[in-house]
Amino acid sequence: MSGGPVGRTLPQLDRWAPGLPALLHYDRANLGSDIRAGLAVAAVAVPVGIAYAGLAGFRPEIGLYASLFPLLAYAVFGSSRQLIVGPDAATCAVIAASVAPLAGADPARYAALAGMLTLLAGLICIAASLFRLGALADFLSRPILVGLLNGIGITIMLGQVGKLLGFTVTSHGFIPLLAEVSDRIGETHLPTLLVGLAALAVAGLSPRLAPALPAAIVVMVTSALAVALLQLNSAGVDTLGVVPGGLPLPSFPAVDWAAMPDLLVDAGGLALVSFTSLIFTARSFASKNSYEVNADQEFAALGASNIVAAFTHGFAVSGADSRTAVADAAGGRTHMAGLVAAAAVAVVLLFFTWPLRFVPVAALGAVLVFAGLSLLNLRTLRLIWQADRLEAAISVLATAGVIGLGVTRGVLLAVVLAVLRFIQLSARPSIEELGRVEGFPGFHSLTRHAGAHPTPGVVILRCNGPLVFFNAGYFRKECMSAIAHQEIPVEAVILDLLPVTKVDVSGMFELKEIATILEGRGIRLVGAGRQTEWARWRSRRGFTGEAMPIYPTLRQAAKELSALPKPDAANDSPTTEPRT
Repeated sequence: MSGGPVGRTLPQLDRWAPGLPALLHYDRANLGSDIRAGLAVAAVAVPVGIAYAGLAGFRPEIGLYASLFPLLAYAVFGSSRQLIVGPDAATCAVIAASVAPLAGADPARYAALAGMLTLLAGLICIAASLFRLGALADFLSRPILVGLLNGIGITIMLGQVGKLLGFTVTSHGFIPLLAEVSDRIGETHLPTLLVGLAALAVAGLSPRLAPALPAAIVVMVTSALAVALLQLNSAGVDTLGVVPGGLPLPSFPAVDWAAMPDLLVDAGGLALVSFTSLIFTARSFASKNSYEVNADQEFAALGASNIVAAFTHGFAVSGADSRTAVADAAGGRTHMAGLVAAAAVAVVLLFFTWPLRFVPVAALGAVLVFAGLSLLNLRTLRLIWQADRLEAAISVLATAGVIGLGVTRGVLLAVVLAVLRFIQLSARPSIEELGRVEGFPGFHSLTRHAGAHPTPGVVILRCNGPLVFFNAGYFRKECMSAIAHQEIPVEAVILDLLPVTKVDVSGMFELKEIATILEGRGIRLVGAGRQTEWARWRSRRGFTGEAMPIYPTLRQAAKELSALPKPDAANDSPTTEPRT
């Protein structure tokens, strides 16, 4: 087969659509486990999709569309075998925070703006994949990500207060929402409150009493039965009402050019949040099952899934950690499990939407409260506090940003915090002076070893990071400061180059200026380590005439400099040193 046309196209298929070759050559031995996993996923996806549709501001059937069609796209383009894509709590919160202020109270405009937002987020993900920006998955540090998700979780839970109390909350933002609820607490509808409290109790007890059943479906089934049998809707308990059945016809989202600048900004934040959640889930289950996922390909798969969602009247999706866990626990081994889940959701849409009219809105609020709780990670925040108080403060600031500024601006604040933290760590790398420690070979930090002593007349410095434009000036300042604080006259300075992972033109010019200053004081400047790399770098960039002598090791540099007189033309370059 490898010599035929299909065989020649398989490498390209594997590159751009890694799921398709696996489906074309599906191993039927996996079919039984994949069918069981797909049905288990659908049992969770239906109630969760309906609940998250409410969180995002949509009718229930829209959540089912978003739980169905993106699975088809991910099965073709995704690199994770277990990942299930679908509505996600954080993603839905971003959608609602982005679209609600622009749409006002117009449902048609809301749907159009959300569709365009989803399409733009998908296109941004595709562009990010083409530019190989999968590394963005590592850009948000764990403390910032924990803070971001804690803030989104708190925001989601607060947003359900109106559903549980039985009145509609129109305010947006943490303080306005609390103020409105406080002013209207007297409007609480008692039957709705009782249904909501009962649903919260069922959601909390279900994992203990019936661990094999998804808590969301237990809540929806029991609450729907209570409404139908006790006729609670006649007592004023709000329910989903009639949920239209059938599948939607694909269409292009309506374009609102006036809102496009705001949508573009929001789409960038939505793409970042959804991708971060997706890649974290994909990597977790890939590690558990002993394989790797391609971050750039996952960006493309997420983009394709969101574009499909936009054309099928859905909304933006992400990696669904709870549904992925269900698929993995049920034995799902391939993308076929996702396709089975999609087929099961389609069957519900075609034939079984009528029972959904009994599901009370308060029960959906209870499901979403527990979804918000699942995002809270106070244990990890406590560990971060124990390890680094500054990182913990940054995490709390990210949480406060989401709560105080809103989800979209909170995401942007998290990105700004990540950039500032990166600059802080990179622009101020630790620069250590090294010396000898009795009984230990090599050279060690003088500040971290009480018994360390410097080499007389020689200053050995180690820069733990790259030497580039944004830290070259700091490096120069620290070098000159270390020399100035020496008690014995300095004859030579050795730079340990092994930790210096990169040097740009600014760094090389800074080294040249340091060497010139030191030469005027009768002090030699040499390097140790990465001898071959530096020689090639200087040769490619025309710095051959400015060569700083490089020794293979610190020990050889210190030994020879201790025995050499002050610099002269005869001792300028150790050209006979072996390669390192």
